[in-house]
Amino acid sequence: MRPAGGCCRRGGGLLVLGLALSLSAALLLRCCAGQQAEDDGSADAPAAATAPMEEKERRALYAAIESFVGKGWNGSGLYPDPCGWSPIQGVSCDLFNGLWYPTVIGIGPVLDNSLQCAPDAKFSPQLFDLRRLRTLSFYSCFPASNPTAIPTAGWEKLSGTLETLEFRTNPGLTGGIPPSLGRLASLQSLVLVENNLTGPVPAELGALSRLRRLVLSGNGLSGPIPATLGNNNDRHRRHAHDDALLIVDLSRNSLTGSLPSSLGGLTGLLKMDLSNNLLQGSIPPELAGLKSLTLLDLRNNSLTGGLPQFVQGMASLQDLLLSNNPQLGGALPQSGWETLAANLATLDLSNVGLVGAIPANMAKLTGLRFLALDHNRLTGAVPAELAQLPSIGALYLNGNNLTGPLEFLAGFYQRMGQRFASWDNPGLCYNIAAVDVAHAPSGVVVCKDLQEPSVAPDGDGEVEGGRKPEASSSLVASSSSGGSSARVGGLWYLVVVQGMVAAVLGLLSRLL
Repeated sequence: MRPAGGCCRRGGGLLVLGLALSLSAALLLRCCAGQQAEDDGSADAPAAATAPMEEKERRALYAAIESFVGKGWNGSGLYPDPCGWSPIQGVSCDLFNGLWYPTVIGIGPVLDNSLQCAPDAKFSPQLFDLRRLRTLSFYSCFPASNPTAIPTAGWEKLSGTLETLEFRTNPGLTGGIPPSLGRLASLQSLVLVENNLTGPVPAELGALSRLRRLVLSGNGLSGPIPATLGNNNDRHRRHAHDDALLIVDLSRNSLTGSLPSSLGGLTGLLKMDLSNNLLQGSIPPELAGLKSLTLLDLRNNSLTGGLPQFVQGMASLQDLLLSNNPQLGGALPQSGWETLAANLATLDLSNVGLVGAIPANMAKLTGLRFLALDHNRLTGAVPAELAQLPSIGALYLNGNNLTGPLEFLAGFYQRMGQRFASWDNPGLCYNIAAVDVAHAPSGVVVCKDLQEPSVAPDGDGEVEGGRKPEASSSLVASSSSGGSSARVGGLWYLVVVQGMVAAVLGLLSRLL
């Protein structure tokens, strides 16, 4: 519901404009007063009506904000009607049973006039007296010079109302994630990003049955991923798909252990990002149940066990990112890629210890825009079909043991430029008859089996460079030089023949 005082909020600007234009102040004041009662037309109407709000709620709001922005902040003087004609930037109110209550508090330098934390900002117990609070967010509020922990008590008072709790970019937010956050029964979004939180991920967070977004990235969290996060397959969630967890992001921490198989119960999950941790073990087959998943990001861990076959059955996948798991190992499946054709746009399998050949069947990934297979131990030829991927914009094959000629046409290299990489494959080469030097793949040699020996000056059948004249433009100059030499040799031959003829004629004249 739109907070009261909407006209009054605009009225503040109208009042300044009205004074500048010498308009009647009484007309503007009636705009504000008219939100709570009808204008009685009298000349002595109140200057501004105050939105009906419990005094206890008003005092709790002032005290809570003051503890963050500093004691010099005079809330009652600056904002005597915080849900009406003097709203606080970052605070929104809703109407309940004829009374106004703060429902949203956002503190941080989002806008020029936003509430910003003081250097000694702290939490006030009055924060938990705001009985209708739905959203609470802090951005760049606690600097490193002001180490502050998330309160461990009081959250139960907000269990029936708080839906969103966010702490973003607070280097001074230290300590652990309080297990008491698991009591916020109405919580739908818990975002703790780029703070300095340490310790384990509380198992109690698995009790948040309405949670749809869990983002704990960019902290110093350690220990295993609690299996309770897979509690999405309980009876309540199965019959209330709207409450299903949609996003799990625990990236950029120091989490250890293996991936819990219970994560496969998050059947409504759209995005899972567990990258940049210290996770080990294989990818559990239970993840095959994540049929709605669009992003699976497990980069920069220590996973093993190879690329699971079930991944090819995740038809909704758009981004599959497994790079920098050097011990993952295994081979690329030779078939089955067509299941991912409609949606998969990014496939990053660089530095995962892959062996074997690149399957030509991967050309079925018609929606693929980015393919990285670099820094593995792949062998064999590069399938020419990869160049026919209609959407491909980046292809990285460098740092493998690939062999044979690249069968891509010149237009492919010209279109891709530096977004195609195939260097550091000692047995790989390109056909210079099909690709000019200007567009040749960087770091790849000309195929030697396309080079034939030609006549050398010593008559041994080879010339310098050992290449067929038609195979390299560098031999054009040599051919020209050879032609000149032939012409010179022919001249000397004529001179010698003419001399011999003259000598024979002279001998005959003496004999006769």
